[in-house]
This record gives sequence, structure tokens and C-alpha cells, in this order.
Amino acid sequence: MEIKQVVVTGQHQAELQALTLDEATLGPRELFIESEWSFISSGTELANYTGREPKVFQPGAWCAYPWKSGYANCGIVRAVGEQVKRAGVGQRVFTYGPHASAFRYSEERLVVPAPDDITPDLVAASRMAGVAATAVYVAEFRGNPWVAVFGLGLVGNLAAQMMRLQGCRVIGVDPVAERRALAQRCGIEWTVGGAPAEVQQAIADLTGGELAEITIDAVGDSRVVMQALRSTASFGQLVILGSPRVAVEGNLTELLSDVHLRWVTVRGALEWRLPMYPDVGKAPSQYSKQQMIFDWLRRGQLHLAPLISHRMAPAAIKAAYDGLLNEPNTYTGVLLDWH
Repeated sequence: MEIKQVVVTGQHQAELQALTLDEATLGPRELFIESEWSFISSGTELANYTGREPKVFQPGAWCAYPWKSGYANCGIVRAVGEQVKRAGVGQRVFTYGPHASAFRYSEERLVVPAPDDITPDLVAASRMAGVAATAVYVAEFRGNPWVAVFGLGLVGNLAAQMMRLQGCRVIGVDPVAERRALAQRCGIEWTVGGAPAEVQQAIADLTGGELAEITIDAVGDSRVVMQALRSTASFGQLVILGSPRVAVEGNLTELLSDVHLRWVTVRGALEWRLPMYPDVGKAPSQYSKQQMIFDWLRRGQLHLAPLISHRMAPAAIKAAYDGLLNEPNTYTGVLLDWH
């Protein structure tokens, strides 16, 4: 059958292509899914779209051009292989599927039945909450710590909300006033901006001079990591939630010395280190993480809808990418409508 699929063909080049998909010969653990909504990851997808991710130029790499983008999808299962157990025909599911009108998908990757009481567009958009939630899994909580989240884009905003749900006192840090205001509308009580020295002083003032027991870099910029480190309390934790991609020149000894002298623990938070499904019970996994997110959304504890700014036709993918890249305060979150 003919499908439509988003393809990033080169730097700053993306289009909706007509492709042929064989849906008749599913493997034993494959599903055939028709998309309803998919959501754009402004971190990974823009890094590949712009070429900031160097692997796009390496033939054979997972994101090498031409790259079929997308990994946040809500759709309807239309057919299943004979051994599929995690979803049935006609069921709405959340997957890490691509930006495509239909696709074949192995249930060895994540398949989660979509709750009936969460709208399908929010189901797809909840994918970015899954990225943010990794910080909850790697941080260690003692009492009700002060947490400073650096970067209040989509992932940072959601990470700040989730830290608040853990009982933490959360400070959102961003130089952009609009992002700080949006975070406050989503329940983040304290937000600060300004130059790095001003931010550090504001955090010191809020915490009585102690600084933040947990700091989170939600930007993926090594310069922001250093800024977060300076705002981390002694014996505290620095969580690297964003993926650093661009080379930054600096003094490595400054980083290591501060970590060493003040007993700061640095924790990586790449979500792909979690297994797709729990080995035993509800052990930490991509599946249990998604169930936690659905529960928060269902109970109105996680505010995701205010972060969605655009619902666009898939054919407008280049305009969507360029909007997210060049007007991030206007394009805060973009869904593609496959209906």
C-alpha cells in the first residue's frame, strides 16, 4: 500500500514522501498501525534536521540522511502477527513509531494501550514526558530538596513538574521570560532568569545560601552543565537530562575539581538505558514509566496541554521544523495530524 512518511533528506531539508509499505507479510511479533497523531521531538529531531548531530553524515548511522524521523505516535492497530501479545486489532496504542500515515512496528519496542480517558493527541505528546521522567528515575531524593531545572523548554518544563510531584521545591531557570511564565502556569512556583551569576545568586537567595540539592540540565549544552554545577549544593547531584551534542571549549579541570572538592554526584539520564518492559513486576522500564505518565495525566497532575502550541498537517513538516528552530517561544510543541 502507499503511505505518506516524513523524511529528512539533508540539512534543513524535510518533506512528506509517498512510499510503498508491505502490510501483508507481518512478522510474528509485528503490528501494522495506522497513525492518528505524532509529536515532534524538538531536541533529537532538530539536532538531526540541522546537522548538529554529527552522525547524520555517517553512512549507516541510525540517523544518517535520508532519515525517516519521528518516535512519538498514537495510532490504531489494523493487523498483528501471530505471536503479538501486547495489543489487538482495533486497539489504540502509544508507540515509538515514526511520522508516517501507517507503519510496521515490532512489539519488542514499546507498545502501550492508550487510555480511553486521555485524548489521542495528548497520548502522542506524552512521549516527551517520557524523556523528562528519566530524571525522576536517576535522582536520589532526601526529604523535600531544592531542585533547579536549567532550561524550560518542553522537556525541562515537564521535568520541573515531575520533580514537584515528588514533593521537591522546584526552581525553573531560563533566560526567556515567556518560558518562565509558561512554567509558572504549569505550577512551577519559582522561576529565575538573567546572566549566570544572577541566576546563581537568585538560587542562593531562595535556598538560604545552600544552593540546590539537585540540579538538572534539560538543555543538552555543556555550558549549561557548568552553570548548573555552580548552583549545585555540596554533596548534591547534577543530572544531565539533555544530550550534549555540540563541542564546547573549556577547562575540564574546573569541572572535575568542583565535583571532587564538593562531593557532587553527576548522573546521566539517557532514557534508552531503561529496558522496554519490566523483567519482574513493575520494575523500572519504559513501560512502567509510560504508565506513570498516563496516571499523572489522567489525574490532572501533569500539565501537558498548555505546552502544545500547534497541530499541523504532515505536509507542513518543514514549516514545523523551522518554526520549532527559529521561533521556539511560539512553537512550544507541535503535533502532526494524520487523520
